[in-house]
Amino acid sequence: MGFTVVHSHAEHVQSSESQHPLDIGLVTDGNESERNSDDLDVGFEVIDTERDPHELPTFNSKSLTSPSCTILYLPPLLSSLPHKLGVQLHTSLGQQPMLSETRLSDIDPVSLSLHKALHHFHPATPNYAEVPYEEAFNWTELELPEDEEREWYCVAFRSKRLPESDSGPLYDADRLAHEEAVLNGGLIMYWYGVPDPETGMNLATCIWQSRKHAVAANSHPHHIRAMTLAAASYEIYTLERHKLRKSRGERGVTIEPFDGGEVGW
Repeated sequence: MGFTVVHSHAEHVQSSESQHPLDIGLVTDGNESERNSDDLDVGFEVIDTERDPHELPTFNSKSLTSPSCTILYLPPLLSSLPHKLGVQLHTSLGQQPMLSETRLSDIDPVSLSLHKALHHFHPATPNYAEVPYEEAFNWTELELPEDEEREWYCVAFRSKRLPESDSGPLYDADRLAHEEAVLNGGLIMYWYGVPDPETGMNLATCIWQSRKHAVAANSHPHHIRAMTLAAASYEIYTLERHKLRKSRGERGVTIEPFDGGEVGW
């Protein structure tokens, strides 16, 4: 794998080389237990002015938990499409999303439309970790074909790392958990931010083709190991579940509360 994952969370049935190297994490599901740049979509308080802010930064376990420079562009990690579909990127975009090295085995046509729309996914505010999920990202800017209709399952993970917690083993375990999730199917996108420099809070999110895919990820061995390590690494650890809906006759999408039952297919 060409990327490393920060944490991995799948739903408990009864409970709570990409284009560039990036340390990211996988959120599946579980128990409920500054400044904007003129050129880029979202920005954070300037820490180091020597680095070119238009250059995609390289992330690792240290830089994500203790960033030493400005991060003005943090791309989503999209699961690579099945071989039969090839690589479909928006050539008009100045910055492309990250792509997993592992490919999905299959994706339905409406989820493929969402995958394309998520090339434009980004936070709506630098304070994304502190605001409601529906306000944290640019959902209102995502558009799909008007005649399509579907729901997807979203999991959000709000967290704060314990001081001096050891990231190494967790990152290694979650790198494998992410590869495992893409290989077994259903994971469309993962996005991971950086901790707020003042509060330490962070927000990560995953979008799944269905809740069943997220539940299934909980039983995979690399996920189980990553969850075991994560339990000892966080001071705050909160999971939220949401539905992403696309209605026929509209181009936009909406975020709705998850109220139980199955979502997607």
